[in-house]
Amino acid sequence: MRHARRRIVRRVARLAAVGGLLLGGTMVTRAVASEPPGAPAAPRTLAGPASDAGSALVARLGTSRTAGHWVGADGRPFVAVTDEEAADEVRRTGAEAKVVRHSMAELQSATAALRSAPRVAGTAWALDYRSNEVVVRGDSTVSAADWSRLTRVAEGAGGLVRMERTRGAFTTRLNGARPILSTAGRCSAGFNVTDGRSDFILTAGHCGPTGSVWFGDDGGGRQLGKTVAGSFPGDDFSLVEYANGRAGDGADVVAVGGGKGVRITGTGEAAVGQRVFRSGSTSGLRDGQVTGLDATVNYPEGTVSGLIQTNVCAEPGDSGGPMFSEGIALGVTSGGNGDCAKGGTTFFQPVTEALASLGMRVIVSSPDGSGQRAAPAPPASAAGSAAPGAASPGAPAPVAGVDGSTLLSRLADRRNVGPGLLVIAGSLVALAATRWLRSERDRKAYRRYYSATWG
Repeated sequence: MRHARRRIVRRVARLAAVGGLLLGGTMVTRAVASEPPGAPAAPRTLAGPASDAGSALVARLGTSRTAGHWVGADGRPFVAVTDEEAADEVRRTGAEAKVVRHSMAELQSATAALRSAPRVAGTAWALDYRSNEVVVRGDSTVSAADWSRLTRVAEGAGGLVRMERTRGAFTTRLNGARPILSTAGRCSAGFNVTDGRSDFILTAGHCGPTGSVWFGDDGGGRQLGKTVAGSFPGDDFSLVEYANGRAGDGADVVAVGGGKGVRITGTGEAAVGQRVFRSGSTSGLRDGQVTGLDATVNYPEGTVSGLIQTNVCAEPGDSGGPMFSEGIALGVTSGGNGDCAKGGTTFFQPVTEALASLGMRVIVSSPDGSGQRAAPAPPASAAGSAAPGAASPGAPAPVAGVDGSTLLSRLADRRNVGPGLLVIAGSLVALAATRWLRSERDRKAYRRYYSATWG
């Protein structure tokens, strides 16, 4: 009976080993046939060309015949128009047209009415091109009386405004890509910028007033620089000049964790529906979509307008961190509500507006990847329109496609051939063990028989 059980165990072990060999071979085959592990792992989205097409159509048709544009889930550009003639013109270009009731001029008139009303802290509004409305949100701190008063203002705008209550509170995310510290609190380094003579960090304006001294989060008290310019409230950006005047190697890279990063290649305008990525030292790399533009937020500290509204989550400490898409710098984190456990709304200061106001250019990668250069200065018309985070100021960061992980983590990555090879090796060891056990049993049996015969 005992011998029968041993035979069953050996057979099961052999079958498991053979199955492991087949499984390992399949894993290796799939890994070889798929994207190589050294390929760029940078976040990607196809929204760029579609956004450009929609923007061009809106500019050509004008604000009285259009009401914004956005990027569809399939990457196609959509343009809101107010008449069929404009719709036909949009369709002839290959874009999708949606005929709406209200023009951009009317939507902007409604936001002007809201801005002229008495300020209510804890409220925010943005243009929702897809619903052809101005959406007003009030957080949990807004009293019933203030909400009722603002609702009457919205009703007077002519049915263009949708009122919504939201959980949490709209706050600036002071407190980080990599953290930078001052007596004012902790923030995130955004993008490295330059005026051609010195290099600076572009971050959020509410992080600290002019004169604030910033230090790196390396425990050594290394001074990074000092805030030399900024705007908050109204806008939400500031400029930190490096103590030694230079950002150093890796100034054109935003780290995305896992030893990889994204090279910044230019600046641009965000588009509704576009997939974007945000990095901060508190919550790391997060992604989502642009849900509104020209947003206004009434923070407790003051009102900020012209922001990008998204559904990307953020938490205290993420202020000033970079938002980007396809290597294009889009904004720096301003504030919002919610957190990364339950989600929420986050607002960003557009990079183009900040650069135009400060006379700066983002430090970007050269087209051939051989070095760094300053991006072309944004036109004046542009203004107003998870090791987490960006590279710490002046510190080199590996770029997308450069794996800085350990050998063990590479072998464990299911996208590599490592897991398959490990399964094959384990199966071979198991198969060899069963063969050795059987040989040892036969050898002992022969020895017993030989001893009995000649004893």
